[in-house]
Amino acid sequence: MSQKSDGQNYAPQGKPSPVVKPGEFIFAAAHLEHGHIYGQCNGLLEAGGELKWVYDSDAKKVDAFLAKYPGVKVARSFDEILADPAVKLVAGAAVPNERGGLGCRVMEAGKDYFTDKTPFTTLDQLDRAKAVVARTGRKYAVYYSERLHVESAMFATDLVAGGAIGRVIQVLGLGPHRLGKPARPAWFFEKEKYGGILCDIGSHQFEQFLTYAGATDATVTQAAVGNFANADTPEFEDFGEASLLGNNGTSNYIRVDWFNPAGLSTWGDGRTVILGTKGYIELRKYVDVAREKTGDHVYIVDEKGEQHLNVTGQVGFRFFGQLILDCLNRTETAMTQAHAFKAAELCLRAQMAARKITP
Repeated sequence: MSQKSDGQNYAPQGKPSPVVKPGEFIFAAAHLEHGHIYGQCNGLLEAGGELKWVYDSDAKKVDAFLAKYPGVKVARSFDEILADPAVKLVAGAAVPNERGGLGCRVMEAGKDYFTDKTPFTTLDQLDRAKAVVARTGRKYAVYYSERLHVESAMFATDLVAGGAIGRVIQVLGLGPHRLGKPARPAWFFEKEKYGGILCDIGSHQFEQFLTYAGATDATVTQAAVGNFANADTPEFEDFGEASLLGNNGTSNYIRVDWFNPAGLSTWGDGRTVILGTKGYIELRKYVDVAREKTGDHVYIVDEKGEQHLNVTGQVGFRFFGQLILDCLNRTETAMTQAHAFKAAELCLRAQMAARKITP
């Protein structure tokens, strides 16, 4: 299975655009449960970071990681990474319900933390992380990859911020994913460990809503989850939807699911539609169905007319360089801590509010 068709191991690569000199920003990778760790590391390396350590209790995962990043030192324990004063940040993609606790350990050790989404599976984990951030001044950064590692989504971030479609009224987010069930680990189907579909995939969508809508908070107005086609894994949710109302009057509807058909050329037909008072933008992030197998298609309709742009290779992935500089300078250019935590909170609240719509 190609990487493009396999969402579990989809790790975008961009052009090197270092923001620091060699050795100025040393980081480590630990807890390699999800393939997103490769995307996280690619982004940091392209921005000039130096990957010094890797740790996982599973030797096979470490061997696969070393095949991709040769020369990285293998830590005997997670504590060995935390004890190294040269390490400024630890990137991790642990089992979701373990991410919060690991992040707190990293921050207590005086380092910044960069976790795969979803960053938490309970509000208690979120509250604990907030307290540790407040006490230590460290960063709890989150890899919301469906915006941060997608050129069309970052292009839209700038278009909206520049007023291209006026005031944003509504954001629609669609996040279908390919399940690839036989290759998934056991924890993927255990509710306590993965948190639920709105908590997991939904975290991407709520982060995009907050960004594009300019909202700093929102209320869940409806949410639902279901298991339509996976009776053999009863704790798994293969469908989820939710609606939010932003604190600035914007609205949001998301649909996430594991029903990406086998015939699609990529792992998910992710789309976003942003409606403004002066126009709208549609993103076809990974494919333009039956027309182009390329991704990063941006459709813009405004008072002047209709436009279709393919922005592949034109935008880059600035988040990673900004994150490195934020860690070094203690700034918040890449993403504010409040924003990262609010997106996490909304996915948890939507999950808690969700009614079950299948028997």
